[in-house]
Amino acid sequence: MKDKVKRMVSDFNSELKLKGFRAFQIEQDTNETRTYSRKEFYKICLTTGKSKIHYSDKTFEQEGTILFFGNPHIPYSWETISSTYAGYTILFSEEFFKNSERSESLQQSSFFKIGGTPVLKITEEQRDFLNTLFQKMIAEQESDYLYKDELIRNYISLIIHESLKLEPAENIDHNQNAAFRLTSVFLELLERQFPIETTDHPLQLKSAQEFAKSLNVHVNYLNRSVKEITGKSTTSHISERILTEAKALLQHTDWNISEIAFALGFDYPTYFNNFFKKQTGTNPKAFRSAEV
Repeated sequence: MKDKVKRMVSDFNSELKLKGFRAFQIEQDTNETRTYSRKEFYKICLTTGKSKIHYSDKTFEQEGTILFFGNPHIPYSWETISSTYAGYTILFSEEFFKNSERSESLQQSSFFKIGGTPVLKITEEQRDFLNTLFQKMIAEQESDYLYKDELIRNYISLIIHESLKLEPAENIDHNQNAAFRLTSVFLELLERQFPIETTDHPLQLKSAQEFAKSLNVHVNYLNRSVKEITGKSTTSHISERILTEAKALLQHTDWNISEIAFALGFDYPTYFNNFFKKQTGTNPKAFRSAEV
C-alpha cells in the first residue's frame, strides 16, 4: 500500500512539474496532492469549513468559506478543525503564470506579497461564482484544447482580480519579527532590480554580501533570516531570479550573449555560460535556439 501511495505521489509531482499547474477538488483530494513541493508552486484554495492557518508569523482562524493564497517563499501550515471540509485548489508555478509575458511578479501582488493578507472571507454568492471558475479549470486541464494553458492562466488572473474587489479578512494576529521584516525588504529589493531594460546599467546587487551591505546588516544575519522565513538560502533566491531574467532576455530581446551577461552583472560571458548551464543543463545559445 505504501509503495502504491509513493507511486501516486511521484506521478502527481511529475505531472505538476511538467505542466506547471494542477487544479483539483478537495473532496477528491488524496495523499499525493498534499505532498507537492511548496518551494516551487503557488496555491489558491477555495474552502468551506472551520480551520486555523499559520502563515509565516501570523495566525488566521476562519469559519465558513475563504479564499487562501499560498506563496512558496513563505512557510505555512493548515489545521482543519471541522469534520467536513470542501472546496477547490489550483497549484501553479510562477514560470507557468508568467509564460504569457505578464510583467508583475506574483510576490508583489496584494495577496501573495510578503506581509500581505493571504485570506479573504467569501460570501455564498461569491463562492458560487468562484466554484464555477475552479470547475472550468479542472475540466479544461483534461481537454485537448490547444490553448488551454493560456485559458487556465486567464482563469487564475480572473480569480486574483475578483479577489482585489473584496475586503481583507479579519481576525489576524500581527506579530512580525525582525527576521520576517528583513526578509521582506530583501525580497523587495531583489525584485526591484527587474526587469532589466537596457544593457547600459548592469545588475548592481547580485550576491548575499552585496545585499547585506546595502541593507546595513551582517551577511550571516541576512542568510539566517532568509533561510528561517522562506526555507531557501539568500543565494538561491538571487540565482533563481537572475535565471528567470536571463531566460526572458534570451527569449524576448535581440541582445547578444555578451550583452546579456554584462546586463546581469557577469564580468565575462564565460561566467554567464557556466552559471546558466549549471542551473538549466544547457547553455544560453542552445536555450535561445530551442525557444525560436
